[in-house]
Amino acid sequence: MSDVNFENRVAIVTGAGNGLGKAYALELGKRGAKVVVNDLGGAVDGSGSGSSPADDVVDEIIKNGGEAVANYDSVASKDGGESIVQTAVDNFGTVDAVINNAGILRDRSFANMTEEEFLLIIDVHLKGTFYVTHPAFKIMKENNYGRIVNVASPSGLFGNFGQANYGAAKMGIVGLTNVLAIEGAKYNIKVNVIAPTAYTRMTEGLIPEDVGKFMTPELVTPLVTYLASEACEPTHEIYGVAAGRFARIGIITHEGYVNQQATAEDIANNIDEIRTITDGTYPLSNDDENMLIMKALQGNSSNE
Repeated sequence: MSDVNFENRVAIVTGAGNGLGKAYALELGKRGAKVVVNDLGGAVDGSGSGSSPADDVVDEIIKNGGEAVANYDSVASKDGGESIVQTAVDNFGTVDAVINNAGILRDRSFANMTEEEFLLIIDVHLKGTFYVTHPAFKIMKENNYGRIVNVASPSGLFGNFGQANYGAAKMGIVGLTNVLAIEGAKYNIKVNVIAPTAYTRMTEGLIPEDVGKFMTPELVTPLVTYLASEACEPTHEIYGVAAGRFARIGIITHEGYVNQQATAEDIANNIDEIRTITDGTYPLSNDDENMLIMKALQGNSSNE
C-alpha cells in the first residue's frame, strides 16, 4: 500500500493551537498538506483570545518544510466558520479536508448547570462543526472530493458525570456526521467521526497524570491522518481512539421482540429479549432500520 500523503491537498484543522489539534496539524504538514491552523487562542473554558497558539504551530510546520497559515476566528459563528474556509481558499485555492477539532469545556452537574453553560458548549462544538463544514462541504461537492473528520467524545457516546452539555453536543455531531456521509457519498466526500481520549490541557483535570502519559495526542493522530487522507475509503463510521488503541464503535440494533398487540405488561414480560442484542446489525440510514423492522415482522408472521 502506498504511503498516506497530502501532496497538493489543503486541510483545515480547527482548535489546532494546542493538544490534539496541534498534533494533527503538525502531522498533516509533515505529510505535504497545506494547512490552515485555526485557533481562537482562548482558555479551556472559551474565555479570552490570542494569536500566539496558531502562530506557533504555523511556524513549526514551516520550520519542518511545510506550508501553513494561521486563522484566529471563532468557530462558534457563521461569519467565523466562513472566514476559516475563506482563509483556505484565499491562500491555497481550495479545501480538501476538514478536521473539526475545536472545543471548550464548561463542566457542571446537570442540576447546577446554567442555560448559558449549556448553550455555549452547543455553540462551539455542534454549531461550530456546522459553521465550518457548511461552506467547506459546498466546495468539496464542486471538486467531487472531500474528507471530513468530526470529533465526538466518549462522554457523548457513553456518558460522563458533569458533562450533560458536552455529551449532548458531541452526540449531535454524530448525527450530523451520519447525514453528511449519506449526502456526500456520490461526491466522493468521506465523513467519519472519532471519539478520542488524550491527556491535554482540556483533560488534565479529568485524567490522572500517571495515566495520561499513556494517552498522548500523538497516539490519536494516525487514525485522524488516515481518515483525512485520500487513502480513506470508509465513511459514516465512528471510531474510538486512545493510548494506541483504534476501534470502530457501532450504533447497533437487532430483530428484537415483535408483538403488534403488545401491552405494557407484554413489554415487562419480554424486556430481556428486547434488551439483549443478538445478531446485531449496523443500520446506516433510516431505510436500513425500516428494512430490519419489515424483516422482523415477516419473520414473526411466518412463525404464527
